[in-house]
Amino acid sequence: MSDLIDVLLIEDNLYDAEFAMRALRAEHPHVRILHLQDGRVALEFLFREGAFAHRSSPHLPKVILLDLKLFALSGLEVLRVLKSDVRTRCVPVVVMTSSLEESDLDQAYEIGANSYIVKPVICENFSRTVSDLGVYWLSLNRLPPSSTHELPHPEAPANSFP
Repeated sequence: MSDLIDVLLIEDNLYDAEFAMRALRAEHPHVRILHLQDGRVALEFLFREGAFAHRSSPHLPKVILLDLKLFALSGLEVLRVLKSDVRTRCVPVVVMTSSLEESDLDQAYEIGANSYIVKPVICENFSRTVSDLGVYWLSLNRLPPSSTHELPHPEAPANSFP
């Protein structure tokens, strides 16, 4: 697995993950996507901890696509960790979920989600939605000049995740 990725897809549904990856690659054939099914594992990858302590590159993805309904550590908990840590605060996080709950929507934005997308049920609509997300976040969106897509030095202040 390469340390350099453009999109981190945190999605426990393999069917949805496969559709999302196909849609992103259709518009961006060279996009580097890492799919992880577990929020805790995703945090370990991003913070180079646990099984990913060996990662030499501090590279961060250009965007994180995050499902809310994950096992063990929910998407909202993952989002809370990402947005409360100085090292990952600037990484755009797009919540991609089937949840129509207003409380989920409110919480996601309160915590710091950059976008909240309800997954369309129809396959073609789902693919088009993800493809459009890719165009925006990978081609059009610009991060602040101070954002380097790299984690600061390991001794930078950090929050530990649950």
